[in-house]
Amino acid sequence: MERSNHTATEFILVGFTTDPTMQLVLFAVFLGVYSLTVVGNTSLMVLICKDSRLHTPMYFFIGNLSFLDLWYSTVYTPKILMTCISEDKSISFAGCVCQFFFSAGLAYSECYLLAAMAYDRYMAISKPLLYSQAMSVKLCASLVASSYLGGFINSSIITKRTFALNFCSGNVIDDFFCDLLPLVKLACGKKDGYQTVLYFLLASNVITPTVLILASYLFIIATILRIRSTQGRLKAFSTCSSHLISVTLYYGSILYIYSRPQSSYSLDRDKIVSTFYTVVFPMLNPMIYSLRNKDVKEALDKLIK
Repeated sequence: MERSNHTATEFILVGFTTDPTMQLVLFAVFLGVYSLTVVGNTSLMVLICKDSRLHTPMYFFIGNLSFLDLWYSTVYTPKILMTCISEDKSISFAGCVCQFFFSAGLAYSECYLLAAMAYDRYMAISKPLLYSQAMSVKLCASLVASSYLGGFINSSIITKRTFALNFCSGNVIDDFFCDLLPLVKLACGKKDGYQTVLYFLLASNVITPTVLILASYLFIIATILRIRSTQGRLKAFSTCSSHLISVTLYYGSILYIYSRPQSSYSLDRDKIVSTFYTVVFPMLNPMIYSLRNKDVKEALDKLIK
C-alpha cells in the first residue's frame, strides 16, 4: 500500500522463514528465550531491591541494566511471536516508527550505561577507599538518567531522518523488525545527508562509549598489575570480568553490523547477528552477572529460604 510521494503506509516483515513448520519451531524457541529473559531480569531486579547487601553502586547499575534489557526485549519479541504464528506479517507505518524509535533509544542507552558501568569498575578497583564517596547515589542516578536522555535524544534524530526518506522501492522489510539497514534499502533518492547523520550517531553512541570503556579498562589493568599478590589480582579482575564479557558480546555484535561498508551487507547473515543483541543478549545478561557472583547467589538463597 502506498500514499502520496510513493511512501509506504505499512510494511511487511519477512521474518526468518516462510516454512510453516519452521515458523512454529521458531515460535517455541523465541517464546522460551523471552520467558527466560523476563524471569531472569525480573528476578535480578527483585533481588537487588530486597537484599540490603546489594544496595551498592555496582548493583544499582546492574539493576538498571536488567530493567533496560527487559524493556529492550519486549520491543521486539512479542511482534516476532505474532509474525511466526499469524499469516498477517504487516506492521503499520506508525507501529514501525514506534518500534524503530524505542529500539534505537534503548540500544543507544545501553551503550552509554555500559560505559558508566566501566567507570564504576574503574573507581572500585583504582580508588577502593574513596569508592563509596565518589560513586554517590546522586552521581549514579545522574549517570543512568544521562544514559537514557542521550540515547533517546539521538534516537529521535535518527528516527526523524529515517522515516523522512522516500520508501519507493516497496514495503517488504527483509528482517524480523523495523531495522535501519533494511529500511534504508527500501529508500530511494539522495541519501548523502542521511549517511552523514548515520555516521555521526554511530560515532557518538557507539564509538565514543567504546573509547571510554577501553580507557577505563586500561587504567583498571594498570592498577591490577600494581597489585603484588596473585590472589589480589584475580580478585580485582573478577569484579569486572562479568562487565567485560557483557561489553564484548554487545558491542561486538553492534559494530559488526553497523560499522561495515554497505558493499559487505548480507541481510540473511545480519539477521542472525541482530537476533543475538536484540533477543538473546537480554536473556544472557542476568546469567552473566549472577552465575559467577557470590553476593547474588547468597541473596537468592536467602530469598528462597
